[in-house]
Amino acid sequence: MAIRAISRLKFPLHSSLLLLKHLSVSPIPSISSNFTLRGPEFSRNPLRDVKFYHDGRPRGPLWRGKKLIGKEALFVILGLKRFKDDEEKLDKFVKTHVLRLLKMDMIAVLNELERQEEVSLAVKVFWVIQKQAWYQPDVYLYKDLIIALARRRKMDDAMKLWESMRKEDLFPDCQTFTEVIRGFLRDGSPADAMNIFEDMKKSPYPPEELPFRVLLKGLLPHPLLRNRVKQDFEEIFPERHIYDPPEEIFGLR
Repeated sequence: MAIRAISRLKFPLHSSLLLLKHLSVSPIPSISSNFTLRGPEFSRNPLRDVKFYHDGRPRGPLWRGKKLIGKEALFVILGLKRFKDDEEKLDKFVKTHVLRLLKMDMIAVLNELERQEEVSLAVKVFWVIQKQAWYQPDVYLYKDLIIALARRRKMDDAMKLWESMRKEDLFPDCQTFTEVIRGFLRDGSPADAMNIFEDMKKSPYPPEELPFRVLLKGLLPHPLLRNRVKQDFEEIFPERHIYDPPEEIFGLR
């Protein structure tokens, strides 16, 4: 229609082509500004529906770890921490709430108390676990508690667990031996450290260097005990070298 109309006009050819080009690319007239779309589907602002709020849950690894702990276990953890300074109320809370927990909840309470470094409470829960019918001796239940107590210089409590562990015919690993030996040396009890050393030699696991070297270093002021450990070290590790510092440095002469 447009071409036929242009052909009837008495315009030059180039002017006709320009007019045809203008008609082919002209935009469709826009809707009048007086006409507005109404209704909730047209007036809604998309950003207005986005909810920027915090739902109250902890973020990150802490929440992922706590999802494995039931409500009863979380209640017990809070209660134990609340009454930890009152022995009478703490014992009553243990009888009325801790003993009611299922196996997995009781283990979860123990692990969470260890994670929060509530070692004394964790030990109390462990003694409860040990009396349960489903309890089976496990060296790893002892390990973390003994190491935590030794690092806090609570050697009496650590040795109670140690003796209980040995009665169950359990032997700790190298790390546990090392930390207990270091704890006694730090506490100024080389004789007790030597008792742990003798216990270590009875272990069915292959000996490792670290507890030997910790003991050799800690026994520098005690040459007689150190020579005993040195002889055992040279027999077990004949290719290893022991550094003996000059005796006058330590006032041994």
